[in-house]
Amino acid sequence: MASSTSLAALLVAIFTIHLILAPSSSDAAITCSDVIKDVRPCITYLKSGSGKPPADCCTGASNLASSATSTADKQAACNCLKSAAKNINIKPELAKSLPGNCGITLPYPISPTVDCSK
Repeated sequence: MASSTSLAALLVAIFTIHLILAPSSSDAAITCSDVIKDVRPCITYLKSGSGKPPADCCTGASNLASSATSTADKQAACNCLKSAAKNINIKPELAKSLPGNCGITLPYPISPTVDCSK
């Protein structure tokens, strides 16, 4: 269970930073299928990988971060990732290191307790 929440926490953290840096109040345009499409290349790596994530994983994570532009998009993506992560058993250490390994900077640690509404 802790492993599942680590993926959600990682991806939630990516969107939370974007929420803090550029808040907006428009309705969500991003869908859960958009979110899953972008993070799908990371799943195998997060479950059984080691070292650096594959390039397509980092590309997907970066695409997701740049496509969630409004506050509503970021909240929708966060909630989608938290929901999807409940069904995935990942290595928490890989989830925690993914942002740095993909060149994504986060100003706080990855946490499964991130509140998607903020």
